[in-house]
Amino acid sequence: MKKLTRIAPLALALVLSATAVNAAEKATPLPRLESRDGRHALIVDGAPFIMLAGQVNNSSNYAEPLKAAWPVLDAMHANTMEVPIAWEQVEPVEGRYDFSFLQELLDQARAHDKRVVLLWFGTWKNTSPAYTPAWVKLDNARFPRMKDQQGNDHGVLTPLSKVTMEADRRAFVKVMEYLRDHDRQNTVIMVQPENETGSYRVPRDYSAEGNRLFAQQIPATLARKTGKSGTWEQAFGKQAPRAFNTWYVASFVNALAEAGKAVKPLPMYVNASLSGPSNVPDPTGVASGGPQWDVLDIWKAAAPAIDFAAPDIYDRDSGNVIQYLDKYARPDNALMVPEIGNAREFGRFFWPTIGRGGIGFSPFGMDDTGYFNYPLGATRLDEKTIAAFALPYATVGSIMRDWARIASTRPTWGAAKPDDGSDQSTTLGDWKITASWGQWQFGMKDWTWIKADPTPWGAEPVGGVAVAQLSDSEYLVMGDHVRVSFSAANGRSDGMIVSVEEGTFKDGKWIMSRVWNGDQTDYGLNLIDRPQVLKITTGFHSGKQR
Repeated sequence: MKKLTRIAPLALALVLSATAVNAAEKATPLPRLESRDGRHALIVDGAPFIMLAGQVNNSSNYAEPLKAAWPVLDAMHANTMEVPIAWEQVEPVEGRYDFSFLQELLDQARAHDKRVVLLWFGTWKNTSPAYTPAWVKLDNARFPRMKDQQGNDHGVLTPLSKVTMEADRRAFVKVMEYLRDHDRQNTVIMVQPENETGSYRVPRDYSAEGNRLFAQQIPATLARKTGKSGTWEQAFGKQAPRAFNTWYVASFVNALAEAGKAVKPLPMYVNASLSGPSNVPDPTGVASGGPQWDVLDIWKAAAPAIDFAAPDIYDRDSGNVIQYLDKYARPDNALMVPEIGNAREFGRFFWPTIGRGGIGFSPFGMDDTGYFNYPLGATRLDEKTIAAFALPYATVGSIMRDWARIASTRPTWGAAKPDDGSDQSTTLGDWKITASWGQWQFGMKDWTWIKADPTPWGAEPVGGVAVAQLSDSEYLVMGDHVRVSFSAANGRSDGMIVSVEEGTFKDGKWIMSRVWNGDQTDYGLNLIDRPQVLKITTGFHSGKQR
C-alpha cells in the first residue's frame, strides 16, 4: 500500500497532464462560410470572424524561415497567417508522404495564437508547375504540358490531363486527411487549392485532344449558367479559347476541392492573377483559365465546391483597386483580398474591403527573411510600412467578431483616400456620410483667418474609413487619417448628431469609454493615428426619429 501511495501523485499528475492535452486538442466547430441575403460571414469557432492576415513569402514554407514571420505578424496585429505548402514537400517520392512541415506549421501557429490559411501549391503556382515534385516536372509523357498553336510544349501543365489531376488530387487529399486527424481544433480555417491558375501567352491547350474538345458544344451546366449555347466559338467569340481553358482549369481545381472537402469540409477559395478592371482582357495577355472578374460565372458553373474567388491586388492605382473590390463583392461571391502589395500605400484599402463586407485581407510578403517583391510591394518592411497595416488591424481587432457579426446583417460602407484626394461619400439611411482627407483635428481647410501648416500626412497615400449602420439612427465608425462628417441626406436642416461615444463591445454589447463633444465634434469626427471606435447617434430637432 505504501508503494502505491508513493506512485499516486505521479499517476495523478499524468492524468492531469493528459486531461490538459485533451482539452487543448478538443474539437471546435468546423469553420464555414455563411451567405444570406447577399451578405457573407466566415464562421470560426462558431462565431463570425474577420481574417486580419499576412501572407509569408513563397520560400518561407519551412520551419526556420517561418519563425521570421511571427514577429512581423504580431507587430501588425494579425490574427491569421497565409502560408504555402507545396506538393514537392508533401510527396517528394511518389506515394511516400512527408507532413513534417505541416505539423511544424500547426505547432508554431498554435504557439503564437494565430489561425492559418493553407495555400496548396500544386499543378499551378502563378501558372507554373514549379512546386510539383521532380517526378512530375521531368515526365512530360505522363504529365503533359499544354501545346501552343504550333504544336510546341508550353511551360504549363495541361488541365485536360486526368492523370495529372488524379496525382495532384491524391496528394491534396492526403493533406486534408492530415488536417482531419491532427487539427481537431481547426488551427487551419481555410484552404486555397492551387495558386493563380491559368496560362500566359497560350490561351488554351492546342493539342489534338484540346482541339477535339474545343470543337464541341459548351457543357450544359455552363449553358444554363451563362445563357449561351453552341460551340465554344459560337458562345464566346474571341474570348472562346480563354473561356474553354477557364472551364477545364476550374473543373480540375473543383475535383481537388470536392475530394478534399469529402475528408474535411473546410472553406476553399481560388485566387486570381488580375487583368485590367475595366476592359475585356486580351486572351493572350492574361492568365487564361484563372478566376478573373469577367469569367467568374464560368468558375461558378464548373467549380461548385469552391466557395468563392478572390483578387490578388498589386495595382497601385486607387481607382483600379476599388473597381476590383466591386467586381468580386457579389451576392454569390464573398469578398476577400488574399494578396495585396505590402507597400505602405496599400494599407488604406483595408477599409473599403471590410466596408464591402469583406471577410479577410492579407498583404503579401510579411516576414523578416530579407526578400521583398518591389515594385509590386515595399522596398523593405520598416516600422512605418508595418504601421500602415497595424493601425487598421488594431482598430478592427478590438471589435473583430462584433464587426464581422454586424457586417453580415447590416449595411456597411468603406472608403480609402483616392489618389486625387477627393472626398468620398455615401448615403446610409437618412444620412449622407462624407470622408475627407489631410485635415487637422481642429478647424477647416478653407479658413484664412488663422495660419496652419499642411498636415504631415496630407499628401501621402494614407487614410480610410469603414461605417456600419446599426439602426435607423445609430452608426459605427472606424478609420485612420480621415475626417468623417454626417449630414441629413433628405434636405432637412434639422438633422443633428445627438451623441458620439468612443468605446468597444463586450459580450456583444456596446460599452462606452467616453463621450466626444466640443472640439472633438465641432469639425467632423477626426480619426488619425490610433485605434478608436465610435458609435454615432443621430436625430432631428422636430422629434421625428428617422
